[in-house]
Amino acid sequence: MAVLETIVIAFWAMLPAYVPNNAAVLAGGGRPIDGGRTWGDKRVLGDGKSWRGTAAGIIAGLALAGFLTLFASDVSAATGIDVPEFAPLAALGLAGGAMLGDILASFLKRRTGRQRGAMFPGVDQLDFVVVSLPLTALLAPDWFFDVFTWAIVAVVVILTPILHVTTNMIAYKLGLKNEPW
Repeated sequence: MAVLETIVIAFWAMLPAYVPNNAAVLAGGGRPIDGGRTWGDKRVLGDGKSWRGTAAGIIAGLALAGFLTLFASDVSAATGIDVPEFAPLAALGLAGGAMLGDILASFLKRRTGRQRGAMFPGVDQLDFVVVSLPLTALLAPDWFFDVFTWAIVAVVVILTPILHVTTNMIAYKLGLKNEPW
């Protein structure tokens, strides 16, 4: 598999996991998942993790997977790169896993004394990958192992932090985020 082809497939396959956290930020607010509860002297998750944002993120990831599936054969024909269609459970694993990864990262941030929006290098960039890939493998193993070869996973692990930092800088400059990370 050529390098460009590997990058395109990795990006395409991860889009339903890349989009949910952005959608959650845009649609967030409302009742926090932790209901304001604390664990010791710290919030369990914080106000940044809401039911509305989580639902919006998952729905956005699922909708994007459906949209990409509709056009996968056309994109494959036009580019000569065989991009995958998304099995429903694969889409759920990617989108739901992305949101769950972000929630778990928030939990880790609170446990380590970091405030909402504080930088947590490595975790901030890969939290959703670390959860979405195993969850997708669990929910849709045939689809997952057909799409996510070792080369694709390696590209995802390298590409994701670069995309994360770039998109966060853009969102910060547009006033959509309070911090550039």
